[in-house]
Amino acid sequence: MKPSIRQKLDLLVDRIDEIDRMLSAPDTANDMDQFRRLARERAELEPLIVQFNAFRQAENDIAEAEAMRADPEMRDFADEEIAAATARLPALELALQTLLLPRDPDDERSVILEIRAGTGGDESALFAGDLFRMYSRYAERQRWQVEVISASESDLGGYREIICRIVGAGAYSRLKFESGAHRVQRVPETETQGRIHTSACTVAVMPEADEVDEVALNPADLRIDTFRASGAGGQHINKTDSAVRITHLPTGIAAECQDGRSQHANRASAMRVLAARIRDTVRGDDLVARIGGDEILLVLDGVDHLDDAVTVAQSVRSEVRVPVDTDVGPLVATISIGVVLARPDEPMDSLLARADQAMYRAKLDGRDRVVAQD
Repeated sequence: MKPSIRQKLDLLVDRIDEIDRMLSAPDTANDMDQFRRLARERAELEPLIVQFNAFRQAENDIAEAEAMRADPEMRDFADEEIAAATARLPALELALQTLLLPRDPDDERSVILEIRAGTGGDESALFAGDLFRMYSRYAERQRWQVEVISASESDLGGYREIICRIVGAGAYSRLKFESGAHRVQRVPETETQGRIHTSACTVAVMPEADEVDEVALNPADLRIDTFRASGAGGQHINKTDSAVRITHLPTGIAAECQDGRSQHANRASAMRVLAARIRDTVRGDDLVARIGGDEILLVLDGVDHLDDAVTVAQSVRSEVRVPVDTDVGPLVATISIGVVLARPDEPMDSLLARADQAMYRAKLDGRDRVVAQD
C-alpha cells in the first residue's frame, strides 16, 4: 500500500475516534443538527474503517507468522498462514481504494421521484402505474417510506403522472440511475387482437434538499396558486381550495400538491418538490436571477472558457424546448441566449451590458439561438 493512502486511512481512524467522543459528549445531544451531521459522517466512515482493520489484521497475521518461522516445528504452519494472509491483501487493498473514491454528496439523501406517461396512450399510463408499484415495493423492502405528493390517474387504473417522495438513507444512491426513458413492448390489456404495442414513460429522480432553506428562495420570486383538488378524497378535499401550485418565476419551475387534506400540508409538499427541482437544475454556486420582463440572468461559477459556457447554454436551450402539455395542445417555447465571459475585475454593469448585446444579436440572427461574444 502506498504511504499516502495509509496516512489518509490513519487520519480517518483518528477522525472516527474523534466523532465517537463528540457523540458521547452531553452537549452534542442539545444540537440535533450537529448530532445528525456527526452520525451521518460516522455511518459513511464505518465501512472504510472496518475494511482497513481487516487489512491491518492480515498484516499482523503475516508478522506473527514470520516470527513463528524461527521454530522448526511451526515453520510449515507459519508458511500456510503467510500464504493465506498474503493472498487476502490485494483484494483488501482494492476494496479500500474503492471506498476512498469521492462519493456523490447527495447519495445519502431522500429522493423526489416523478413518473410521467409518454407515448402509448392508456397503455403508457398502465406502464407508469407498474413502474410506481415496482419502485414502491423496492422501497418497502429497503424499509424506506413512500409518500405520494401528486397523482393524476387514468381511466384504466394507471397514472398519467405521479410524483412521490421516498424517504430513506441512501435512497438517491440506489435510485439515481433510474432517471431517463423506460420502454416496454407487450400485449396491453387494452388490445383485443393480440398485437404487441410499445409504450414509454419518463422517470426523474431528484435528491431532496434537507430543508427548503438549503435552496435560497425569495418569497417575491414565488407565485402561489390555490385550487380545488381533483379525484377521490371526500367532501372536504373537493370542496375547499386545499391544492397548492407554487411557481418559481425566475426559472419557470413549478410544483403542485393536491394529495393532502389541508392547504398548509400541500404547500409544504410543493415546496419540497420545487426545492428539489431547482437544486437539480442549478448546482453548486451557479446563480439564477430574473432581471426584468422575461429576461433571465445565469451566472456560472468556475467556468473559464467560452466554449464551456456555450455548451451549458445549449443544454438550457434544449431543456426549454421540451414541449409542455397545455389545454390547447403541446406548447414549445423558444429562447435566445447571449454568452459572454467575465473579464478580470470587470464591473457587473459592464458584464451585463455585454451579455445584453450578445442576447440581442441572438434575436437578430433569427431567435432561438445561442450567440457567444468576446
